[in-house]
Amino acid sequence: MATEKKIYIDEDVGHDDASASGTEAAPFKTLLHAMLQYDPTTEGIQYLTRKSVTGPVEEGKDEASRLEWKAPSASGMKKTLKLFEGAKRKAAKAHELAFREKEEADKRQAVLEEAKKVVIKEDSSLPKPVRIRLDVTDPAIVKLRAPESGEPGTRVRVLGRIHRLRSQKDVIFITLSDGYGLLQCVLTGDLVKTYDALTLTLETSIAIHGEMCAVPPKQHAPNDRELHADFYTVIGKAAGDKETITHRVSANHDPQTLYDNRHLVLRGENSSAVMKVRGATLRAFRRTFEETKMLEVTPPSMVQTQVEGGSTLFSFDYYGEPAYLTQSSQLYLETCIASLGDVFCICPSFRAEKSLTRRHLSEYTHIEAELDFITFTDLLDHLEEVISRVLELLLADPVTAQLIKQLNPTFQIPQRPFKRMRYSDAIDWLREHDIPNEDGQPHQFGDDIAEAAERKMTDIINQPIFLTHFPAEIKAFYMKKDPEDPRVTESVDVLMPGVGEIVGGSCRIDDYDELLAAYKREGMDPSPYYWYTDQRKYGTSPHGGYGLGLERFLAWVCGRYTVRECCLYPRFTGRCTP
Repeated sequence: MATEKKIYIDEDVGHDDASASGTEAAPFKTLLHAMLQYDPTTEGIQYLTRKSVTGPVEEGKDEASRLEWKAPSASGMKKTLKLFEGAKRKAAKAHELAFREKEEADKRQAVLEEAKKVVIKEDSSLPKPVRIRLDVTDPAIVKLRAPESGEPGTRVRVLGRIHRLRSQKDVIFITLSDGYGLLQCVLTGDLVKTYDALTLTLETSIAIHGEMCAVPPKQHAPNDRELHADFYTVIGKAAGDKETITHRVSANHDPQTLYDNRHLVLRGENSSAVMKVRGATLRAFRRTFEETKMLEVTPPSMVQTQVEGGSTLFSFDYYGEPAYLTQSSQLYLETCIASLGDVFCICPSFRAEKSLTRRHLSEYTHIEAELDFITFTDLLDHLEEVISRVLELLLADPVTAQLIKQLNPTFQIPQRPFKRMRYSDAIDWLREHDIPNEDGQPHQFGDDIAEAAERKMTDIINQPIFLTHFPAEIKAFYMKKDPEDPRVTESVDVLMPGVGEIVGGSCRIDDYDELLAAYKREGMDPSPYYWYTDQRKYGTSPHGGYGLGLERFLAWVCGRYTVRECCLYPRFTGRCTP
């Protein structure tokens, strides 16, 4: 006869961990845990439970009854036995899975150990490879082996990182990227049996030698070609397992994780495409300005005056004096036109605006220009010409055009002339379409049209809008008033569907006394602006200019949801890393 073994369970002071042994002095907390430690099918096992040794005595019972150990109820045993059987099955399955995983790991380790013995060497009888970048497609440089003729293709050496990877039994397909293009590379034979081949990871940098071939019929690859490798060397292995790039960044990650890992996000096809379009756009603006005989200048970023209002200034100590990061280079550009003619700059601007909207950045690339001896109509015509010419240049380049199509398939150059709408007409339009102001009331003349209402109007009209003649009270001190309606300024915001405002511009006050009156009206001390005021003192002229936010322009062209996707490392409220 088996010896009886009593297992104690106290739901009040017991523990289901290593501190409990199931004795009366160290009871378990739950019956299920007790069963998992001491199988109920074992002969002689007896479970004893009690509810509490610390709580109050139930009414009608004495102290001794609370301390009494009792066998579980029949229904309690039945329920717990069912849970016990389920837990046993789960544990058995987990054990089996762990066994299989260990078995697979042992097999893979054996394969890897065997693979270390495979050494590949470059065949010295083959032609010396020609090093190319992956965007080179000129047949005079790279000849493809054609399947029908069998005439050999150029043997090349390419370097890049593994962008995509697909392994089959006897072949490995690698899509290589070098920042210029993509190339499918095919590894076969001993090349797929090496330790390096069996442990390849995405983003590993590698050099591959091989013959360039046309892709077989009914198959596809970048530029319809592939490299049949005959030799390769791994240059820099990328992390694997839980540190692979796909674990660090993916479309499913939250935005803050993606911003923290922006350096890896930039390796993605869409992010890198936006950066390439950005570079092309900067070239296009510079070429457009050069065609119109405008000179590029480089104003300072550290200033002691404001342009757009003191509330959005980043201040710092400049050798014991207060100074700021520039909000705009406009005032400096105005000082250049007398001696240099029409000028432009492409520089960073900084706005300490605590806004987390999808179109605001604390640091952005500002494309600004000033034009001498112009009317307001001249300014609008110039803006329309510049925007249209930049788009024309972008889409005339096959590589950039393909990138824009990849990012924003429906994008087209807007038809000219662009729609021109006065501020007063926009107020009427918003009222007619029941789009309220920020206070939830119908828009009134004098309202500063909020971003949401402005964007909604632009999206409904669905074409570029030159919104003009804003009230003087809601615009900057330097803007010239309309001679025919002194209530409003000769000012313009260029609005684009999906983004809203991308350009702000105006004619500037060119009268000396009028500018002094503007300082006074705004409560500004004119003395720090003496160098700006002097432009009206020494041969003033009618002039105007504008500032275009590059990131907003790109968000429109590339169809991006937020301007944060349109700069290398976005800076906005709460983020100044990495």
